Amino acid sequence: MLKFIGFYNYTVVLTYASLVSAVIGMIQASKGSFSTAVICLLVSGLCDAFDGAVARTKKDRTEDEKAFGIQLDSLCDIVSFGVFPAFLCYCMGVNGIFGILCMCTYCLCAVIRLAFFNVLESNRQKTEEGCNKTYRGLPVTSISILLPFVYGFRFLLPQMYFVLVLHFLLLLVAYLFVLDFKVKKPQLFHLHA
Repeated sequence: MLKFIGFYNYTVVLTYASLVSAVIGMIQASKGSFSTAVICLLVSGLCDAFDGAVARTKKDRTEDEKAFGIQLDSLCDIVSFGVFPAFLCYCMGVNGIFGILCMCTYCLCAVIRLAFFNVLESNRQKTEEGCNKTYRGLPVTSISILLPFVYGFRFLLPQMYFVLVLHFLLLLVAYLFVLDFKVKKPQLFHLHA
């Protein structure tokens, strides 16, 4: 009988869905279908908003399953909310030396933010149950709201200015990823098992 590594149960389905949506979004962005790609970014953000709550409904998770979930979430997040938004901005015109610098800075800050989160969350789960009530630094998933918001106003600006706004957005959000400040975690809903 074949055996696979990893943990396979419903607690990771939304995390996987977020990643799949991001990959589809990158394909759409490469074809110039920016509206579809932005919708995929929104879907990734929506999946991520609920994946932790769904995972916590399984009360008999082992410590390995919890640790796997933390790592899996961050690995998928770097694709969905790090690489995908940077690639989408590239496809929409963020290029040249300054554009590449903006995209690289954004991706590096996203990775730093996610690695820092993993360390904090692993340590917190050794002493506490449930989920954290605050974030330190801007969560990487915030780009799934900010970029679609900016994209929604693209028709108000000439293309050149819209692309400049995308440069600024990448740098601002990158800075906020690594700035040490607390953000109250939104309580979208509560799942009780």
